[in-house]
Amino acid sequence: MPGTPRVGIIPVTPFQQNCTLIWDAATKVGAVVDPGGDLDRIEAAIAEQGVRVEKILLTHGHIDHAGGAAELRERLGVPIEGPHEADRYLLDSLPETGANYGIDGARVVTPDRWLDEGDAVTVGPLAFDILHAPGHSPGSVVFVSRDARFALVGDVVFKGSVGRTDLPGGNHDQLIRAIKEKVLPLGDDLAFIPGHGPTGTLGEERVSNPFLQG
Repeated sequence: MPGTPRVGIIPVTPFQQNCTLIWDAATKVGAVVDPGGDLDRIEAAIAEQGVRVEKILLTHGHIDHAGGAAELRERLGVPIEGPHEADRYLLDSLPETGANYGIDGARVVTPDRWLDEGDAVTVGPLAFDILHAPGHSPGSVVFVSRDARFALVGDVVFKGSVGRTDLPGGNHDQLIRAIKEKVLPLGDDLAFIPGHGPTGTLGEERVSNPFLQG
């Protein structure tokens, strides 16, 4: 039996990144997605919900998503899964990137498991399929819960927009192709949690997102 997911969004870092706590309602087993920083705030949310975190998931390697992952792994004693190995260079340079943006304490992150297209990730009884969706970063991945009809998309697509591609390793054409060929076919009813801003559905974006027309 698939589990029943619960979700809490914790905005972190000056970039107001949507760190997401996901857990199964019955077992309270969960994961932290994209702990970019503000770890005390993340741990307070974990405690408030009574979640037993079993892993950390990363959608990609940018500082606002991965900057706190190494320290949180030590605090919680859990492994890190994701992103795709194409983002290794971003994870290796997190201390320098953090210094450039005035974010203290960012450390190099080496995931316990790199993810690739077609892989599967479990969080307790919850199951996620992995899509490799490059363009915002070379190693961006999307976590898809086909049972619960929602996805964690990182900075691939937003409500009314798409991820920026002017950072090193970005490629706009590649990003649009990944969204149109991999993400949108998941179905109009699929809800998504982006890395910033409000949640949405793929159907809304297919019809109204100006970057996805034509």
